[in-house]
Amino acid sequence: MPQPSGWGTETHPGAGARLGEVVETSSTSFTAQCYRLYGAPPLGALVRAGDAYAVVTHIATEGVDPGRPAVPRGEGEATEEDIYRSNPQLEKLLATRFQALVVGHAAPGGTPRHYLPGAPPRIHAFVYACANEEVARFTQRLDFLHLLVASQAPGADEAIAACLRLASACHLDGRAFLVGAGKALAGELTGQLPRLNAVLRRLA
Repeated sequence: MPQPSGWGTETHPGAGARLGEVVETSSTSFTAQCYRLYGAPPLGALVRAGDAYAVVTHIATEGVDPGRPAVPRGEGEATEEDIYRSNPQLEKLLATRFQALVVGHAAPGGTPRHYLPGAPPRIHAFVYACANEEVARFTQRLDFLHLLVASQAPGADEAIAACLRLASACHLDGRAFLVGAGKALAGELTGQLPRLNAVLRRLA
């Protein structure tokens, strides 16, 4: 059975790895298909495709062929791993994809810019997990939060909180980073106190 990526903790194991390729793209977001089943980065992770930086907002594993949905196969198996060992074809029949909201890009020379790039990533662009140093550099300024807060993506607030928790682990003083992030969110969510409080609770 393909193993999970190991990104279960709020750090960045496997950072810098090539995760997959862009299969749908637009100015504001893209969808990537992973090379490995269940190989998606966690919700809120910062990834890079071309010169675009994006935050993972949704992850799904489903049948490659919409006409052949997944069906139960484990009635006679002792563990979930046994299902995959007995059905090796599942690696070809299933795919893991994730959607990511573009929150900035790298200018020539690598300087982070917290606004949309002039063009979206290309189809088949490689998608990489950002290394800790890259995450810290991109999130040193919090202007990118505006694009996340303004997003209408389902679960965007969960992605915001997850992104900030992950990013805090990449800064020398993670607590100070989260305090600054909370203040930035307060500015972005003026007049939306219930929403602000809900996000802040998820940063604890």
